Amino acid sequence: MPELAIYQQLRDNVFDKENSFVADSPKVVNMLLSTEIEVKSILATKEYYEEFGELIASKNIAKLFVCDKKEMETIIGHKLHHNCMMHGVRPPETPLDKLGNHILMLDVISSTENIGSIARSAAALGVDSYLVPKAAPHPYGRRALRVSMGHVSKLKINIYNDIFQTLQTLQANGYTVLGAEVSVESIALTEVKVPKKWVLLMGNEGAGLSKEVQDACDTLVQIEMMPDVRSFNVAIAASILMHHFKNNIK
Repeated sequence: MPELAIYQQLRDNVFDKENSFVADSPKVVNMLLSTEIEVKSILATKEYYEEFGELIASKNIAKLFVCDKKEMETIIGHKLHHNCMMHGVRPPETPLDKLGNHILMLDVISSTENIGSIARSAAALGVDSYLVPKAAPHPYGRRALRVSMGHVSKLKINIYNDIFQTLQTLQANGYTVLGAEVSVESIALTEVKVPKKWVLLMGNEGAGLSKEVQDACDTLVQIEMMPDVRSFNVAIAASILMHHFKNNIK
């Protein structure tokens, strides 16, 4: 049955022509059910439907599949630590000129977990716009959704192709681009004058921002740390920077 096969086929960062995605675990699925995201189907145990029947009934869901956990594992082809999955459709991307005043932008991030973790921190801190390169894992990939606890659904998302063209467009729209990089040219975080409209640009987990991308930023910023420690994990660094920027706008 095609409606069930999709739960096995759409692994992690795989999507079909309809921009479908698969989410798993009650916390993530329930978060998504509270949004306007289109839900194609749910695959879950009887216990899940009994516990969250009112929430499920609030959505117009075409197909509700019921089976026990062992049957679910047979359908998807691996062991599960939860009792429900959801097949949905990614929401439309938000154009650059419709994003909020505070944007978290990624450059060549390779870790799906970091994509999800940064999304969760952005949602928690009130940074509602998320720019991710097309070459990176998608925020609606299964693992990224799980790590974000479904909070990626609270963000305006734009998937961009060319970082330089995108930065130029954002700057033309009045944003100041603040690149996170440990560099002799970087300003200490506590000394940065935070503008009303900003883009926080985070680089690759290992290589950081290239010299060309650094040059395209308005300002480079670094977090003060002990001299024998080179850097933070990118998700932790993004959280520290976002918190500071949100609370120190001039």
